[in-house]
Amino acid sequence: MNAAFLAFAHLRWHWLRSVVMVLVAAVILAVPLVSQTLLRGSERTLTARAEATPLVLGARGSQIDLVMGALYFGEDRAQPVTMQAAEDIWDSDLALPIPLNTMFTARDARVVGTSLDYFTFRDLEVAEGRRFAVLGEAVLGASVARRLGVGPGDTIVSSPENLFDLDGVYPLQMTVTGVLAPTGTPDDEAVLTDVKTTWVIAGIGHGHQDVVEEGQDPVTANAALVQYNRITPENIDSFHFHGAPESYPLTAVLIEPYDTRSGTILRGRYLDPEDPLQLVVPADVVDRLVDRIFRIATLLDAVSAIIGLAAAGAVALALGLAWRLRAPELDTARRIGAGRGMILRLAGAEIAILLGAALVVALGLVIAVQSRGDTLVIWLIAQ
Repeated sequence: MNAAFLAFAHLRWHWLRSVVMVLVAAVILAVPLVSQTLLRGSERTLTARAEATPLVLGARGSQIDLVMGALYFGEDRAQPVTMQAAEDIWDSDLALPIPLNTMFTARDARVVGTSLDYFTFRDLEVAEGRRFAVLGEAVLGASVARRLGVGPGDTIVSSPENLFDLDGVYPLQMTVTGVLAPTGTPDDEAVLTDVKTTWVIAGIGHGHQDVVEEGQDPVTANAALVQYNRITPENIDSFHFHGAPESYPLTAVLIEPYDTRSGTILRGRYLDPEDPLQLVVPADVVDRLVDRIFRIATLLDAVSAIIGLAAAGAVALALGLAWRLRAPELDTARRIGAGRGMILRLAGAEIAILLGAALVVALGLVIAVQSRGDTLVIWLIAQ
């Protein structure tokens, strides 16, 4: 009867203790690999998105908040700017401005109000249906559509920013016209719509209707007209906007210069620190951010190594105590002729089986993280 068979039989008999040891050892092995996988994934995702975006225009302040909000639709956003900022870029004849309004959400997905130029800028393809064409239509990212089970012809409702808002600005029910092909970018988690639609959500634009109660004849409202919460072919002509268009809010403007010279000229126009607007190069901002992340990661790796050594020591102590408890059993084995070498082989076989099982579990965890790494990184970035 060989040592491996005896070792496996003993571990199977004490299965609960064996499972705990395997899981602890698997975590010790997996944590460094998983952390490196996520770090490399975040670096790849952040860098690729930033390098594909030449310039971003927004309110002067935190460049990181501006870039994270405009490129990755994060929760932390810079102060809003106005449509005039995009108009000035257009009038300069130096670049193509793409407005962004990411102030709202719909069922935990970020609503991204923009223009059709955004699809070309990001090389987005519609896998089902079509792009939005009129007010109140939306295109869903692949992940959002899959998570919500929504497709072309369905509707999605914007989330109210304040449940106690009594001003009459109701959530907007948007018609889904298409679903994007998966991109592995934050666009998979977005609800794309025309920027004017987000202004309707904000209450800047609205339509009117007669107040109708079920089972009763229409009653014309006198003091306050009810705002539509859905834009249809029948009521779209009644929608209008208040105020000057150049004063409508944006969170940022993506800028695609026509050439290198044009980009340089534009950057020079926003160097004045007194200017309320700033023009940033996302690649530079993300490089600094990634450098900070990896500095912190180095410290975390050191902490993980210390914790791993402590956990490994605990596992070794548990094995040592287990062997001490088996002293009568080992004494019996020696009495019937088992030598020191046999006992050492038995101990080695148990350790090898435990480490082998832990390695399999650890590799499974790493593969699982790698297969969903981009999605997980995008979700983490957006929080």
